[in-house]
Amino acid sequence: MADFPDLMYETYKKLFKGYRYPLAFVDLDRFDENIAYVAATQKKTGKTIRVASKSIRCLDLIKRIFEKGGDAYCGILAFTMEEAGFLLDNGFDDIIVAYPSIQPGDIELFVEKIKQGAALGLVADCIDQLTALSRAGEKAGVVLKVCLDIDMSYRPLGRAAHIGVRRSPVHSLEQAISLAKAAQNLPGVRINSVMGYEAQIASVNDDYPGQSIKNAVLRFVKNRSVKELTHRRGKIVAALKSAGLDLDIVNGGGSGSLISTGMDKSVTEVTAGSAFFAPGLFRYFNDVKFKPAAFFGLQVTRLPDKGIITCQGGGYVASGEVNTGRLPWPVMPSGLTYLSMEGAGEVQTPLLLPETAPEMSLCDPVFFQHAKAGELCERFNRLYLVQNQTVIKSVLTYRGDGYAFL
Repeated sequence: MADFPDLMYETYKKLFKGYRYPLAFVDLDRFDENIAYVAATQKKTGKTIRVASKSIRCLDLIKRIFEKGGDAYCGILAFTMEEAGFLLDNGFDDIIVAYPSIQPGDIELFVEKIKQGAALGLVADCIDQLTALSRAGEKAGVVLKVCLDIDMSYRPLGRAAHIGVRRSPVHSLEQAISLAKAAQNLPGVRINSVMGYEAQIASVNDDYPGQSIKNAVLRFVKNRSVKELTHRRGKIVAALKSAGLDLDIVNGGGSGSLISTGMDKSVTEVTAGSAFFAPGLFRYFNDVKFKPAAFFGLQVTRLPDKGIITCQGGGYVASGEVNTGRLPWPVMPSGLTYLSMEGAGEVQTPLLLPETAPEMSLCDPVFFQHAKAGELCERFNRLYLVQNQTVIKSVLTYRGDGYAFL
């Protein structure tokens, strides 16, 4: 692959000579390039960028995004209330928890942090969630801020076709207005923001090498979806404001839709997360290009046959739809492929060597990308940081800090 020339493999191999494998690392030169690139996508739009912490899961690297990105970045999109509490305790603020939960422990933590003065919100998409939050807020004598989650999926044939993810049941303007008006009659809770994640644009590759017809079809569907959701979101936001809602934030998009979401006049901010690590499933977008920055390495422990090496560990399969794209991506040396009968295993991963591969010996490393971004950190306690072809230090992941939030 052009992204990973042989010299890159030799550089990382030399850097980590004598280190214990498996290990994970982030190339800060590439990470910082992604921070600057994401910021540049909004230079003309004036939109700020909210950081999706789910895709990072490392306090030091989240801090680095804000330090390097400056005023372009504002706020965090967390994935659980417990994670939000952890981030608040470590100096972050302006957090929206992007996935609803009304279990007692989460509501108690929400109330506790609001009492402490945190800028914290929680998404909701139904009256039952709003009612539970209302009771808690009223009982505690506080107002809990809620972000109304709008379904941004594409339904070209009505309910007969759903292109996107299954998140909020609130899809139409009428559904959004009905829920917003119901919330206005609930004490202890206030809808102050709106969000909508267009997964069918933000997380679907449309620039696969050598697949021009597939790419054309995907881009056609994406363009139609962008037009539909931009129109619908604009109408919903305008109607909510007319209904008396004071909206501080209208959040939209993800790493793969930074361009189209940023152009939406109804949106006040966009979200980015996977862009910073640029994992395997975020490699082939037409509108945006990120530099792969996060990797893990395994050691070769067996040479079972000519043209085959076996690595220790490696079964770090990504969540989501079950397909080979969810396996780790062996990227260095280039051209490595899985054995179809084995794939990536818990304790060992055999790989086929291409004819162009360098000679491989026991203890040599193989470097992979995780298919997704933050899930890499659920497998490692620390990330080594590489800068200017030098390992400068290691930092703890959430796991290394002793936390697993989901």
